[in-house]
Amino acid sequence: MKILILNGPNLSRLDLREQKHYGQMDYPQLKAAIEQKASELKIDVEIKQSDSESELISWLHEAADKKLPVIFNPAAFTHYSYAIRDAVSMLTAPAIEVHLSNPLSREEFRHTSVISGVVQGTIAGFGVDSYRLALIAMQKIIG
Repeated sequence: MKILILNGPNLSRLDLREQKHYGQMDYPQLKAAIEQKASELKIDVEIKQSDSESELISWLHEAADKKLPVIFNPAAFTHYSYAIRDAVSMLTAPAIEVHLSNPLSREEFRHTSVISGVVQGTIAGFGVDSYRLALIAMQKIIG
């Protein structure tokens, strides 16, 4: 089983973001934690990050063409990118939305996800465990 894990804007700079929301983990540590859990579950993962909306859309299109399941942290694009939402809705395999922090416990503009309506589920607020839980959930969805 192969899963594409996509991360949106500013996640590559976790070590510079608000620690009360994101903890002290930097992006390489986040990737390593995801890869470790994937290895335990015998899942092959490809992890990508971009600050570019168009690059994320291209990766989503590739995933649709390859029928790859996707675990996706759209970051700030969660709240307003209808272009990304449309690309996610074209996926031909399951998708799970993840967030390190809980958007509902943050500023009001973060309370709406335009992505959540086109994915199998959303896991948020558990830090790196959001990704670990998403890997477990995806494994169960795919069987």
